Amino acid sequence: MHRELPVPLQGRRVLEVAFGTGYWTRHIARRAAAVTAIDLAPEPLELARAHQPPRDHVTFHLADAFSLEEVAGELDAGFAGFWWSHIALADLPRFLRGFHARVGVGARVIFVDNRYVAGSNWPITRRDEAGNTYQRRQLGSGAEHEVLKNFPTAAEVRQVVAAAGGASIEFHELTYYWWTSYSVPSER
Repeated sequence: MHRELPVPLQGRRVLEVAFGTGYWTRHIARRAAAVTAIDLAPEPLELARAHQPPRDHVTFHLADAFSLEEVAGELDAGFAGFWWSHIALADLPRFLRGFHARVGVGARVIFVDNRYVAGSNWPITRRDEAGNTYQRRQLGSGAEHEVLKNFPTAAEVRQVVAAAGGASIEFHELTYYWWTSYSVPSER
């Protein structure tokens, strides 16, 4: 994944949504012309900045993934690592429409996330009436939190992406991860 995921982003101006620690930002920045990375919380912003090698073509911003029209700059690609699984199923179409509108026609889009593998993931503790799945996670402090964590199938990802206007959809599965790559065509 480290070798293959950045390749379609070569020379592109990438919008990265929910950058978290900036782990994937570092990998895609090696090939991208520019990376505009956004996250909603200030804590990841400081963490990512602290671990990012100095690069003039990478910027970090506080922004809402559901209000991407507020993100400035010219973009022609999109990326999100381990974000898809934290979006409620009913919100995926709305998110993708906004994401596609922001990165624009002809953009290349890549998502990467976890597959559910018993014993390597936190167990699923509940499923809501909409089909979303949740995990209970315990922090080092002992505090527990319920976390939305969906594990889509290849068919589910393809269906949602196609319905939101994605084309030339590729889907790859590894033992613990999946990724999809597609384009935003001119007709949506």
